[in-house]
Amino acid sequence: MTTSTLTKRPSTADSPARGSSGHLRRRAGRTLVFHLAVWGLLVVMLYPGAWMLLSSFRPTNEIIGETGLIPDNTTLDNFRTAFDGIGGVSFWTFFMNSVYLGAGSVIGICLSCSVAAYAFARIDFPGKNLFFAIMIGTLLLPFHVVIIPQFILFNEFGWVDSYMPLLIGKFLATDAFFVFLMVQFMRTVPRELDESARIDGAGHPRIYWSIMLPLMRPVLATASIFAFIWSWNDFLAPLIYLRSPEKYTLPLMLRQYADQTSVSDYGAQMAAAMLALVPVILFFALFQRYIVEGVSTQGLRG
Repeated sequence: MTTSTLTKRPSTADSPARGSSGHLRRRAGRTLVFHLAVWGLLVVMLYPGAWMLLSSFRPTNEIIGETGLIPDNTTLDNFRTAFDGIGGVSFWTFFMNSVYLGAGSVIGICLSCSVAAYAFARIDFPGKNLFFAIMIGTLLLPFHVVIIPQFILFNEFGWVDSYMPLLIGKFLATDAFFVFLMVQFMRTVPRELDESARIDGAGHPRIYWSIMLPLMRPVLATASIFAFIWSWNDFLAPLIYLRSPEKYTLPLMLRQYADQTSVSDYGAQMAAAMLALVPVILFFALFQRYIVEGVSTQGLRG
């Protein structure tokens, strides 16, 4: 009896250990599969960017065709051609045109949309909910529906072949997405801050400038990133309203390198595309740190 009892005890004690080790192996297997899937998705997403980067160093006659990712021959002639510009206009002219439109879009959206959002979030006026619903409804209206009416209107104003059609809407809070984003942010700010400011004699302009704007740094940074990137990459609106090559932006410049009726310089196009990506990356790196800052932290700094 004693011998049989002693032989059974180790087997019952080992069973939980075997179950635990099996659970750890299954968990490690799932983790391995998850990481392999993530790495595979990362490769798929980064492959076009890597191909464009390496193609910028590849001769033009080797870009189109059955070629591998790694170029057999490398050259810097594509970047020299890109810096020389196209059509008698230098690369820096296109670059500064895009910078001008991008900076104007950021300034206009941050100012006009924040004022409109303050009105919807903090001021009670007749028809506020109706106007807010109409504004949100404009998000459902496709841009292509209003292209012709807008073009006729701007043409009557004599604004075609100028930057006015591309910037005037930014300063009039016509981007409902940014207004909605800022309204939702302002609604999370306690109204006690407004009441305290009114006790001290502050009106709406002072409350907006001294209280709301400092607290809105995270959402303003988010809006700035989206506004700059959308303006920088915009191709359709400049194509419609700009006529003079010296007023073209970088997306229009990139289009000039691919001409099916003549010789296309895909190498210079890839090089110019890489140069056009640099400001976007720098702009995002400069402002992305403000996105993670919370409202409470900003309030304590004041």
